[in-house]
Amino acid sequence: MTTPTTEHVPSTDRRFFGHPLVLGSLFSVELWERFSFYGMQTVMAYYLYYAVTEGGLGLEKASATSIIGAYGGLVYLAAVVGAWVADRVLGAERTLFFSAITVMAGHIALAVIPGLTGVAVGLVLVALGSGGVKTSATSVVGSLYARDDPRADAGFSIFYMGVNIGALVGPLLTGLTQQQIGFHWAFGLAAIGMAIGLGIYAVGRRGLPDTAAVVPDPLPPGAWVRPALVAVGVVVVVLIGFATGVLEPGTLSTAVAIVVAVISIVIFTIMLTSPKVDDDERSRVRAFIPMWLGSVVFWSLFQQQFTVVELYSDERLDRNLFGWEMPVSWPNSIEPFWVIVLAPLFAVLWTKLGTRAPSTPAKFAIGATGMGIAFLLFLPWAGGVGNSTPVLALVLILLVFALAEMNLSPVGLSVSTRIGPAAFRNLTVALFYLTVSLGSALSGTLAGFYAPEHEGAYFGITGAAAIVLGLVLFALTPWIRRAMRGVR
Repeated sequence: MTTPTTEHVPSTDRRFFGHPLVLGSLFSVELWERFSFYGMQTVMAYYLYYAVTEGGLGLEKASATSIIGAYGGLVYLAAVVGAWVADRVLGAERTLFFSAITVMAGHIALAVIPGLTGVAVGLVLVALGSGGVKTSATSVVGSLYARDDPRADAGFSIFYMGVNIGALVGPLLTGLTQQQIGFHWAFGLAAIGMAIGLGIYAVGRRGLPDTAAVVPDPLPPGAWVRPALVAVGVVVVVLIGFATGVLEPGTLSTAVAIVVAVISIVIFTIMLTSPKVDDDERSRVRAFIPMWLGSVVFWSLFQQQFTVVELYSDERLDRNLFGWEMPVSWPNSIEPFWVIVLAPLFAVLWTKLGTRAPSTPAKFAIGATGMGIAFLLFLPWAGGVGNSTPVLALVLILLVFALAEMNLSPVGLSVSTRIGPAAFRNLTVALFYLTVSLGSALSGTLAGFYAPEHEGAYFGITGAAAIVLGLVLFALTPWIRRAMRGVR
């Protein structure tokens, strides 16, 4: 087993658009993993609430959006499990490999097992696997750069473009497949995409630096018993919750949000009190807290693409183009399209500006404020009747989504690999993904308050709240920069 004493020697290779060549392999595997993930997630809500005669399961819409929010939260909550495995057992590189296999198994289950049983088995496997992929892939990319390497943000922007190519193509192909031959064939296509990504990674993983295999805090012999008991305890509690009616589809997203919030507080407490963390590292952790909160606000709005915006596309959007009606899932590819266009521009921008670019906390503030503005842009069409909102309106609104995302998401991934204590490298990445987890769960809870008849109040209140919190983060930026102590 590789020990944490392995020296971190960042790559000086510049063969992939000025970055290490192995970034291309990671770009590819993340592309196909996102193809499968977003392809499945895009059609899942419709599978849950469409009538049985339409190939769905016939659940109520509020229950369907709650399940989607809870699932999204669980995916990113599983990032904690993936980070623990990477930090203590396998290292980031091997965690990435085995997690990708788990994701593929989940999509296969969705394709071949009918009804809610297939949903339960498939979503649990995809959630666990995707959590491992997310933290480990981000950590492996981070291992290519030193803490002060100005290429880091640009490298993560390139990596993030691969995410969004998959997010663009996945909903298009799975949505078309679902429309033509059914939901289970669409889930099968997602499984094929993950298989391609796994094959690419299996070939390209040889070029990774030794640090990608480091186990920062190896688990002592026999120490697996306690976490195994915790895992069993969690399963028992969940089963009791369903058996007693405490947990049900309509409350799942809120339950996940509470659990994620508690776990996040525990992780921050561990980092701030651990003897393995020195004073500079502890200061950086404190600096991460307000950015973490700003990220939660961002994701609670952004992830409504899979709850509120999906309902909006089905009930309020005029999808007719020159006499042809696009599949209901296709609007989910609009925002990834904009990110693909913007990612190389932002990569060049951050590289050119160098130290003159906005600081990391300022970028977080821009992201949160931008999402608030995006929600306010729904207001001119609020109160309309039926499918009356033009597609072009949603295209422009999702452009603002993408602009906000490019200021926060790849930058958040980047800073999470550089701001964390050495003993908790992967766990710090997991903390960033927990903001997506909490935001995703909250997106399912918030969706319960959405209805076309009062959408003006919904978009107005949520948008204004995000703008206010973004402005607070702007005001805290000077303090955060000082507390980051050498991490830009």
